[in-house]
Amino acid sequence: MLLSWGLNLDKTTGLRPPQVGIEGKLLMKKILFLTLLMLAAVSAPLPADVTGKTFINGIDANFPPFAFVGRDGQASGFDIDAVNWIAQRFGFTVKHQPMEWDSIVTSLKDKKIHLIASGLSVTEERAAQIAFSKPYWSVDQLILVRRDSQLTAEEVLTGGLKIAVQQGTSEAKAMEDSNGKDGRNYVLSSYSSPEAAASDVVNGRMAAAVMNDAPAVEAMKHLAVKAVGQAGIPSELFAYGVNKEDEELLAVLNEGLELLMQDPYWKTLQEKYKPGAAQ
Repeated sequence: MLLSWGLNLDKTTGLRPPQVGIEGKLLMKKILFLTLLMLAAVSAPLPADVTGKTFINGIDANFPPFAFVGRDGQASGFDIDAVNWIAQRFGFTVKHQPMEWDSIVTSLKDKKIHLIASGLSVTEERAAQIAFSKPYWSVDQLILVRRDSQLTAEEVLTGGLKIAVQQGTSEAKAMEDSNGKDGRNYVLSSYSSPEAAASDVVNGRMAAAVMNDAPAVEAMKHLAVKAVGQAGIPSELFAYGVNKEDEELLAVLNEGLELLMQDPYWKTLQEKYKPGAAQ
């Protein structure tokens, strides 16, 4: 789902206010953080001339529909096509480099890559290390169980069951932090991808998996799993990440996102990839 910064915008953009679960007490803190982030994006410098430059985009190779590597070995997905459109508009080249997700922010800080456009959640921890573009999408965290399971969301979150999460993700951190609070009781296991997490739900190794709604929808298309509710942690925003000192690239990405979201191609991307529930 696309974000709205709290505004009820029309379906041309698909924007809507972020939703929260049982951790609603974190809402005001998150609103303040996101407001400051938005102000920082607004005050960014004007786009520089990046014509002819090449930038490396670090991606998760298995995070459909936002980023994935197809059978032909080529990077594809909503974020891939979006960044390619921006690159063409501003005359630069972008190479998409698959990387281990749990170390991708470190790779950015070490300047092994120039940006992250791959379903990157905006968090305070990450914002202390890197700069974020204007957010462009919001996601909820869903609970997946076997299609023939009778488990409810409450039973998953309070019954001491095994829950699969993707390692290095913000939802994994949120689930870890909220465990033991408000009656929540579960055992987390980390996986390399949402698909791997959902697969172990199907084969019975895990009682459930928690992931963004976008990969959850993809998992339900191909695996015998179903969603039984939200995970009771705040919804998240996706944005592009760059190094804090890379103000020129950040400005280009911000301007590119604005232009893209006003262009008919933005709707084409939504129709092509159908990320999450924003349809």
